[in-house]
Amino acid sequence: MLQITYSGAEMTNVNDSKELIDITKLYFGKADAGDPSILDLFSDDVQLFFPKFGTRTGKEQVVAFVQGLMSKLNSLKHDIDTYNYIASGRIVVVEGTESGVAKNGENWPVDGRSEGRFCNVFEFTGTLISRLHIYVDPDFLGEDDDRFYWG
Repeated sequence: MLQITYSGAEMTNVNDSKELIDITKLYFGKADAGDPSILDLFSDDVQLFFPKFGTRTGKEQVVAFVQGLMSKLNSLKHDIDTYNYIASGRIVVVEGTESGVAKNGENWPVDGRSEGRFCNVFEFTGTLISRLHIYVDPDFLGEDDDRFYWG
C-alpha cells in the first residue's frame, strides 16, 4: 500500500480517488437530509466559497452558509447518481444538477429559466474536506430578469 502525505495528513493509498469521491457523495446525501453530522466531513479550518456569500473559513461559517441558504429554500435535492466526478490527487470536482422547493412553494429549476446546474470543487486534507468552492447561480427560480441577456 503506497502512502501519500500532504501537510501532515496521511492518505491511505493511491486508490484514494474512489474514497474521496465516496466522501463527496456522502456530503451530498447528508446535505439533502439536513444531517448535522455533515460537519464531521470538514476540517476545522475548512474554506467555503459560494456566490453572494463569498469566501469564509471554519465550520461555523459552514453553519452560517447552510442557515442562509435554507432561509430561502424548503428543500434541496442533489441528483447524485447522474454526476460527473473528476478526481486528481486531493481534489475532486463534481458537476451535476440539483432541484428543490423555494420558501414561496415554487419548485426549481424552472423550465427555460434555470437548469439547476452547478460545479463543486472539493479539496481534502486526509479524508476531511478542507476546501469547498461551490459554483452555481444562486438565482434558483430564475427571477433575476435583468441578467437574462438572451431573451
